Amino acid sequence: MSASGTYASPPCMAATVDPTYFDPLATDPEQARDVTRWRRAERARLAGLREVLGQSERARVSVAISAHLAEVLTARGVKRGTILSGYWPIKGEPDLRPLLAALHHAGVIVALPVVVLRATPLVFRRWTPETRMVRGDWNIPTPPPDAETLTPDVSLAPCLGWDAGCYRLGWGGGYFDRTLAALTPRPLTIGIALSAARLNTIYPQPHDIPLDLIMTETGLRAEGES
Repeated sequence: MSASGTYASPPCMAATVDPTYFDPLATDPEQARDVTRWRRAERARLAGLREVLGQSERARVSVAISAHLAEVLTARGVKRGTILSGYWPIKGEPDLRPLLAALHHAGVIVALPVVVLRATPLVFRRWTPETRMVRGDWNIPTPPPDAETLTPDVSLAPCLGWDAGCYRLGWGGGYFDRTLAALTPRPLTIGIALSAARLNTIYPQPHDIPLDLIMTETGLRAEGES
C-alpha cells in the first residue's frame, strides 16, 4: 500500500500486494504479465530451495513423503486395480519410484504422464519396474509408445510451489491444468511438494485448476473442497 493509502500496481512483486486485492478471475493483460514475471522469479527461488537440500536430504524428504502418501492412498481407497499416475522425478523433485514399485507389486496399476504433442493434454502410459523407458519431451524417461494408455483414478503432481487453496506452481508449461480440464471424470489429484515451498498465494489465473490435496515431508498440508 502506498503512502496515499492506495494499493500498488498489480503484483509484480508478491510482497507488495495485499492478497485480498488480487482478483483471480481478472483478465487484465498487464496484471497477467505481472503475475507471469512474479511466477518466473518464484520458480527460480523455489528451484534453489531444492538445490540446497543436497542428495541425502532429498532422499530423506522422498522417504518421508512416500510414507505419508502411502497412508493417505490407503485411506482414500487405493487398492488392487486402481489406476494411479505418478511421475518420473526431474530437477530435484521428490523421488517416489520405490513407492510406485511397491504399489505395482500390490496390484495398483501405475502410469506415467507423457507429452505427445506440445501444448496439449498429457497422456498416461502404463509403467512397471521392468518397463523399457524411452526419452520423451525435455529428455524425461517415459514408457514407450506401445505401452497401454490409461485414464488415472488418482494423479500425483510434483509442485515447485503450493498454497493453502491447493493451487500448484509448476514449471509453467500448463500441461497438468490442460489435462485436468480434459479428464472426465476428474481423478483425485495430490500435489507432492516441500513444506518450505508453501506460498501465501500463487495468484491463480482463470486457467489454474486447484488440486485436491497437498502432501509434503511433514504430512498432509492442505485439502481442497472437492
